[in-house]
Amino acid sequence: MKNTFLKAIASAFFCSFMIQSFAYANNDDTTRNKKPLLASVKEKSRLVVLKEANVEYPGILSGAKDESLDYVEKFSTNRKDYLIRTFNRGKKFFPKAEAILKKYNIPSEFAVLLALESGFNGNVVSRAGAVGYWQIMDEVAKEYGLRIAQKEEAVSKDKKKKAARTNAVAKAKKQVDDRKDFVKSTYAAAKYLRDRHRNLNGDWLLITASYNCGVGNVWNAMERSGKANPTFWDIKNYLPAETRAYVMNFIALNVIFNNYEKFAANDLCFKDVVAKREDLQD
Repeated sequence: MKNTFLKAIASAFFCSFMIQSFAYANNDDTTRNKKPLLASVKEKSRLVVLKEANVEYPGILSGAKDESLDYVEKFSTNRKDYLIRTFNRGKKFFPKAEAILKKYNIPSEFAVLLALESGFNGNVVSRAGAVGYWQIMDEVAKEYGLRIAQKEEAVSKDKKKKAARTNAVAKAKKQVDDRKDFVKSTYAAAKYLRDRHRNLNGDWLLITASYNCGVGNVWNAMERSGKANPTFWDIKNYLPAETRAYVMNFIALNVIFNNYEKFAANDLCFKDVVAKREDLQD
C-alpha cells in the first residue's frame, strides 16, 4: 500500500513537470492566449457602416430633421411616382415663383405650395371656395388687391331662374379672376407670407401652417400650448390633422427636391446603414 502511494505521488509530480516544461518550450502563456480570444469576440460584434446617411435638409428646415426624418423617408418610398411627376411639372413653375418670392424675402422653399395647393392648376376651386394656383379665398384676395369673379347663383327648380342662372354662369366665365393668373396670384401669396412672417415670430413652419388653416387658428394653437414662443412642434397637436399633414408634406417635398438627383438614382440614404462584422463574414 505504501509503495503504491509513493508511486502515485511520483507520477503526479512527473506529469506536472512535463506540462510546465511543454508550456515554457512553446511560450504558452495562458494570460496572453486569453486576450486575443476576447479581442476576437469584440471584433466580431463591432458595427460596420455599410452606407452613410447622405440626405441634406434645406437651411430653413435644418431644425426639423429630428422630428421629420422618418416621415420624409416613408413619403419618399410611398409617394415616389407623385414626387417625380411633381418635380418635373414644377420645372415650369418653380423658377418663376421663386423669383417673385425672393422680392419679398420669402425662401424659395415656399414655391412647393403651388404643388400642395393646386397641383399647378390655375382653374381649380376648392370646396371651401379657394381659387387658383395658390388657392386664395375671397377675403384674402380682396385684401391683397386681386379681382375675383362673381359667384354663381344657387340652383333653382324654376325654369326661368335656371335660364337666368345659365346666363349668369356664361357671364361669370368671361369675368376676370386674378387668382387664376399665375403672376398676380403669386405676388399676392408672397405678400401674404411676408405679413405672416411679421406676426408669427419669423417661424417658417408656423407660417406654412397658417397658409393652410389661417393665422387665427395658429395663434389659438400657440396660446393653448402655454409657451411664450412656441414652435410648430410645440403646437402641432393643437392644429387640425389636415394642417399637420400639410406642414409635414411641405417638409417632405422640399427635402426630396433638395436631394433629387440622389433620390432619382435610388441613392438617397436617410440613416447610416450598419451591420455586425460577424454578419458580413457569414
